[in-house]
Amino acid sequence: MGATDVNLAELIGSRICHDLISPIGAITNGLELLDMVGAVQGPEMELISGSVGSAGARIRFFRVAFGSASDQPLGRAEITELLNDVERAGRVRVNWHLTKPVSRNQVKLAFLALMCCESAMPLGGTVDITSQGEAWTVTGSADKLNVDSDLWKHVTTGRFPNKLTPAQVQFALLPDTAKAVGRRIAVETAATRVSLRF
Repeated sequence: MGATDVNLAELIGSRICHDLISPIGAITNGLELLDMVGAVQGPEMELISGSVGSAGARIRFFRVAFGSASDQPLGRAEITELLNDVERAGRVRVNWHLTKPVSRNQVKLAFLALMCCESAMPLGGTVDITSQGEAWTVTGSADKLNVDSDLWKHVTTGRFPNKLTPAQVQFALLPDTAKAVGRRIAVETAATRVSLRF
């Protein structure tokens, strides 16, 4: 995938997320109004509210991971709030160890790396995101990992021997996005840990 394709993919990602977040927000507001007047209560309402909240969180996350990147800074509070919302709907706990605002480009790389780690932790686990100077590390830890060796071996180059599925798109986007900002991906895998550095 060349740079032009990556830019097109980013524009498509941004457009889809932008168009979906508005109706999801409207549904959330409608559910809040129903809750305020007591029109609908019970487990059905909780299920709908939880599902809409999860969808909204994932769309906001995808907007950063798949959307257009920039040097615009994102603060710790904004990032951790987004990760906490995503975490509620999944099995993976995310620890964002950075305290200062960072550019959206860097957060995009971290989110794509996070998605790679998530794919190796079907039963859940913990992802730690850290940086030392300009170097970032995203590490996934779990008691049981399911590491697709073809994906992890070739994520450093972005050239995969087998056709990727939609659920694996982050493995193709991560090295291309890193290259676009002058970074290279390094990988380390162990029995209970996977790490991506850039």
